[in-house]
Amino acid sequence: MKSEFPDPFEEARQDSGLGHMDDQNDPVAMILRHKDVRKTAHNWKTYQSGAIPGRIVVPSEVNIRDIRQIPFEVDPPLHKDFRNLLEEWFKRPNKEVYQEKLTHQISTLIDDVLKKDTTDVVTDFALKLQSRALTLLLNTPYIESETFISWGTHVFRSEGDNLDASKANVLYDYLDKKINEARENIGEDLYSVLLQAEVNGKKLTHDEIKGIMILTFAGGRDTVINAVTNTIAYFAEHPESLLDIQKNPDKINRAVEELIRYFSPLTHMGRVVTEDAQICEHAIKNDTRVSLCWASANRDETVFENPNEVNFDRKMNPHVAFGFSHHNCLGATHARQVMRILLKLLANKITSISILKSRENIEELGEFRRKIGFHELIAKFTN
Repeated sequence: MKSEFPDPFEEARQDSGLGHMDDQNDPVAMILRHKDVRKTAHNWKTYQSGAIPGRIVVPSEVNIRDIRQIPFEVDPPLHKDFRNLLEEWFKRPNKEVYQEKLTHQISTLIDDVLKKDTTDVVTDFALKLQSRALTLLLNTPYIESETFISWGTHVFRSEGDNLDASKANVLYDYLDKKINEARENIGEDLYSVLLQAEVNGKKLTHDEIKGIMILTFAGGRDTVINAVTNTIAYFAEHPESLLDIQKNPDKINRAVEELIRYFSPLTHMGRVVTEDAQICEHAIKNDTRVSLCWASANRDETVFENPNEVNFDRKMNPHVAFGFSHHNCLGATHARQVMRILLKLLANKITSISILKSRENIEELGEFRRKIGFHELIAKFTN
């Protein structure tokens, strides 16, 4: 089935608890077990995020940026200071007026695809949904979404190239322009809020603001597009699940958490080791990299019953798809609202989805190959 997401980590997780991959001659030890992932994520002194900008990302972005993404690449105690500044803004999706606007955006998009014979769910649905919703998160004009859509589905990548510096520079130049415009004309958008903010009694520098904005753009792009596309594929092949939500709307929150656990839109995130250490009896050397493999942890059979099945009635679901500990995803509130509203509207407006053609997006991770979504998903929506 096209909506199926196999677990490539199962054998290695049960056997040794670690996987290995080479990333631009800077190897990564992948931590695969749920308890080890959470324990490592919590131990920021030994496994740091505040290394050279770009090094904790896999694939490493050291060669395409020197701007630190904030608060993502900052460790405590400074990390908490930035989180305190940003948390209230990123919780705005819980407000009714925000949800009304988001509902209108997604509802309009579904109405549009219902009029078409076929839709590429990746570019004509998920990318548009993510880009338009981003204008709400930033509190910028809706028209800006046309620019975001024009960039395509990846911020730092182009077709056939994992890292594309020239593509990254398109985003960087755009952000420089927007920060400078806001400086000349303070408004109510995120750029303006950051320009007026202080952390520890100091105004944020241009690069600090830019680092926050890069993270806001890059962190929630591929992930939201993957989550939305994979959800559409799932409902196409499991119409009974869509009917279940329609009849039992109280299941929506659990369904969202379960789909996010199962698809794990972000496979893993790295840390840089600050001293010789051990993970599940394996020696880890100082100044090497580990990755917290969210996708593997979310299928750990010692934690989740029947982990390779989607179960909207799953009671215990301690998934780590949004990260864990102090570095949990700032955009999680927004992503959850996107998914909740999407599920509700699909259940109310759609009777069936037919997949006509698909091309899977497979990540090459050393010894592992993992499906994370689709390059192309041609479908027909019926009301």
